[in-house]
Formats: sequence, structure tokens, C-alpha cells
Amino acid sequence: MLTVDHHLPKARACRIIGLSRTAFYRPKQDRLELDRLVIDALQEIIDRRPRWGFWKCFDRIRLDGHGFNHKRVHRVYCDLKLNMKRRIRKRLPDRPRQPLDHSQGLNLTWSLDFMRDTLYDGRAFRTLNVIDEGNREALRIEVGTSISAIRLQRVMNELIEVYGKPKATRLDNGP
Repeated sequence: MLTVDHHLPKARACRIIGLSRTAFYRPKQDRLELDRLVIDALQEIIDRRPRWGFWKCFDRIRLDGHGFNHKRVHRVYCDLKLNMKRRIRKRLPDRPRQPLDHSQGLNLTWSLDFMRDTLYDGRAFRTLNVIDEGNREALRIEVGTSISAIRLQRVMNELIEVYGKPKATRLDNGP
């Protein structure tokens, strides 16, 4: 080992590479064999409840009578690639509610709305609907597999050239 190759005492060789002498003399242990009980307990729980996270599995292991440390169970849990991405809800900002007022004049308020549907063969498409709220006239319906911001700007500029600029636009940004 170290002494045969470089003719150094074991203590000096361990000091040079930054290894403690006790670690040098400690016999190698197979981590997989040491954690076999934890692996078996986790696999049994995950086979029954695949969507359970770490803490539910750990609590179940404790209720089953095993006295494993939570850090050890978590290390094995992560080594088995059982940790899943958390499903969190997207929080929407609170907005003050404003009553919808019906505009009486033409070209005062335009409403924009995106809609999505699916074709018979399974492909999805989107529509952009622009409506004048004064007379409920559909000014434009733009259809495509995706409608980019550049395309939206082009459509709005074309509508402004034809109908003139509205005083306000309304867009539903809700869920």
C-alpha cells in the first residue's frame, strides 16, 4: 500500500494525504449491507404508497417499530432516488375587484381573450379574439398553433390602422 510504494512510515503517509490513521486501519464496510434493513423498509412502504414523501415514509417506519435515525433514512431515501419534486400551488397576486362597466360608444373599449381547443387528430390550437364592447362586434379572430407576442403586436397595430385607437383594452389575466 502506502509504505511499499514510497517507503514512508504509515503515520507520515497518512499525514501527507490528510487521512487519519484510524481511517487507514479501519476495515472497509459495505454501505449497501449496512443499510439493507432501511432499504427493505423503504421499498415495502413505497410499493404500497408510491406518492408518499419522505416524512410520511419515515413516520411509517417509526410506527412499524424500526428505530432508524431520520438522517440515515433520508440519505438512503435520496440514494434510492425516491425524492420527488414538490407539487406547490402557484400563488396569484390579490387584485382589487373592479365592476365591469358596459361601454355605450363604439371603439371605446376592446376586449382580448385567448382560447384553446384541440383538433380531431389531437393537435392543439389557440385563438385570439378581439371584441369591441360597444356593439359586441368581433373585430378579429386570429388562429394558430401558437400566438407569440410579436404576432399579437402586429394584429393590434393592424386593428388600430383600420378602426382607430381605443380608449381602453381589457384582457383577462386570470386562471
